[in-house]
Amino acid sequence: MRNTITEAEIIKWDTLETEVPLTEVDTLRMLDQLESNERDYSKQAIAVLYSMLAFHRLKRLENSDYLIDLLLDKAASYDDTVTVYQSLRDIKTYFHFYNELEKLEVATWSIRETDFDPVKLKKLNEWLIQLQQLKKNAITKREPNETQPEIVSIYKRIEKTISDFIEIVEDSIASLENKRSGIPVQRLNDYIKELVGLKKDFYRAFPDVLRASNEKSPLEKLDEMVGLDDVKKYISQYYHYLKYQKERKHMGFHMIDEPGLHMVMTGNPGTGKTTIARLLAEIYHELGLLDTKEVTEVNRSHLVGSYVGQSEENTMSYIKQSLGGILFIDEAYSLKRPEQSGSDYGQAVIDTLVSAMTGKEYANKFAVILAGYPEEMRQFLWSNTGLRSRFPEQNVVSLPDFKMVELVQIAQNTALSNDYFFTEEALNRFESVIDRAKVDDTFGNARTVRDLVLKAIFKKGATKTINSSDNWLEHMRIDVSDLDIMEDNERLKNEPMKQLDNLIGLTNIKEEVKKLSSFVTAQQKRKKLGYPAVPIQLHAVFSGNPGTGKTTVAKIYSQLLKECGLLKRGHFVLASRSDLVAGYVGQTAIKTKQKIREALGGVLFIDEAYALFRGENDFGKEAIDTLVDEMTKHNENLVVILAGYENEMKQFINSNPGLSSRFKKYFKFLDYNGKELVEITDYHVARYQYQLDKYAKTYIQKQYQAHSIKGNARFVVNLVDEAIQFQSLRIADEKYSTDTLLLLKQEDFEKAWQTVKGV
Repeated sequence: MRNTITEAEIIKWDTLETEVPLTEVDTLRMLDQLESNERDYSKQAIAVLYSMLAFHRLKRLENSDYLIDLLLDKAASYDDTVTVYQSLRDIKTYFHFYNELEKLEVATWSIRETDFDPVKLKKLNEWLIQLQQLKKNAITKREPNETQPEIVSIYKRIEKTISDFIEIVEDSIASLENKRSGIPVQRLNDYIKELVGLKKDFYRAFPDVLRASNEKSPLEKLDEMVGLDDVKKYISQYYHYLKYQKERKHMGFHMIDEPGLHMVMTGNPGTGKTTIARLLAEIYHELGLLDTKEVTEVNRSHLVGSYVGQSEENTMSYIKQSLGGILFIDEAYSLKRPEQSGSDYGQAVIDTLVSAMTGKEYANKFAVILAGYPEEMRQFLWSNTGLRSRFPEQNVVSLPDFKMVELVQIAQNTALSNDYFFTEEALNRFESVIDRAKVDDTFGNARTVRDLVLKAIFKKGATKTINSSDNWLEHMRIDVSDLDIMEDNERLKNEPMKQLDNLIGLTNIKEEVKKLSSFVTAQQKRKKLGYPAVPIQLHAVFSGNPGTGKTTVAKIYSQLLKECGLLKRGHFVLASRSDLVAGYVGQTAIKTKQKIREALGGVLFIDEAYALFRGENDFGKEAIDTLVDEMTKHNENLVVILAGYENEMKQFINSNPGLSSRFKKYFKFLDYNGKELVEITDYHVARYQYQLDKYAKTYIQKQYQAHSIKGNARFVVNLVDEAIQFQSLRIADEKYSTDTLLLLKQEDFEKAWQTVKGV
């Protein structure tokens, strides 16, 4: 917002013909601050601000509504002598009448001498109803100090013309009903022409800024779209090229190779492909290259049939429907699937389409626009040479993903179109909401941002009620608190670190994680203050024997990185060799990429990672190479943790330069000592609300001290589970009591030890 705008700049806006100094959103924010006493302006300036907002709203809606009346009333309550207030008050009234006049499709009216009397009577009765309704909506009260004399003058002429027209229509109806011969057909048609002319004059009399939206060319509409600078430049050049060739043809020049209208649009979801296709249809129609500006939108499901001949039939049906306009095929690459079998009829659609585009019957009578993801469309076109040749290289338009500043602008526009606005603080927070959604290639750009805004609006509406005493701005404002309730997964409020502290043992790991957490926090603070931040290495190797807590710590690590803002989702994905490596050539990379895509925004934990490498000819090498490439590609959106035995992990990391250069953070998980194993036992026993008698506790303490425990915590969990089962067997024939059900004895653990000691 222009926080530096002065009162003098606000008051300077005194005519509707000059540029408004504030946007609609900035005006809303400023009035919001005034309502909450955060700003202090004179009554005159406040009246101008309310008038400014009423103007923006009238321009956006192109009609009057309750809020415009409310805003003008508020302006008048501060200072009703403000010039723009008086102008808007008058303009609003006449603009509303013009919209009523628009409903009267008088340009389509006509009556002929040769029409049969019943036809004439039907037409006249229909006209009379509409004219009387329009007269009923006429402006009954006008202020004496009109600020728009030209508009008033034309309005009076319209008012008189309507009255005279009604009179002659009524006389004509009476003549026809009474079977009197002849009605003044010429006079009736003259009134129609006069009303059409007055309607145009009336519209032209309004200030330019209020009628601009109805008169925008396709290029102007394109220029108003957020971002897409290169696309706008190309479409503008394309428009002028087509126009130049058209004018050149009128001069008598001939061109054997006519400019092609068919086009390919590539881009990720929500980048504006459909919108631009519709604007192209308007451009083609405006230049007379196509008869209509209609766009027929289809995809694979519309075209591909389930039996022989149905695909050709479906395709021809939509081609005929598109004649004179554009056939827009979304996700066109799906017509030709790589694994396509003989029962897939997508190729029949392509063949039929190419035939229609080149055949005498339909060629140049419709335009085809193919749309889809960039890489998929490239492969699709290269695999169909006949189709590719129909689309000139210059007619392949690539729509880029929107930048963050553009996505934020789209969010503001979406909110405003639904009569909401973001406070500045909320808009800054919403940027992080968008950023968290930009995890992988499923992000839908403008479409996703629109959905996020609507989600915020839904959450606000689901928790608010409207009272008559409410400030009207309260129900337009989206503030930070509305975004707080929008986020179902709230910040973890130090839970990860608390979970880590609660783990038994792992002293060295806790220190390493705390050190990393402090480092991350410090670097983020430096970055905010404008200092250079030291690169953060988050990929890690967890080495240690089974049961030492590697998986548990990795889950906490993922939550901690989300809390620090370094991961967008913070979810945990567990994988092993079988999840990444396939059994035949070419599939391992696909399988690995799928698992990585699943983990984007979180942590990919690969257990027993050394199993990926079993020699140069093993498919696991392809998984490693793919992993390294994807880690580079998604550097700030993925954390990989490799886990396994210490010696094996060292050999594995050192065997591949790509791995050794990316994994520099090592966490060594030590075996638990006897005291820690007892604590873990106590924890798991208490977890199920059991109790150890003193002999059982003494027994397990001695066992942990006397034996080397393979499996660490995993051994303890198995031991407790077995002890509980042996206790159940022991008390099966006893009379149950609370003490009996809860108490675990030494004999239970002795039998359990014998069962699991080999683990």
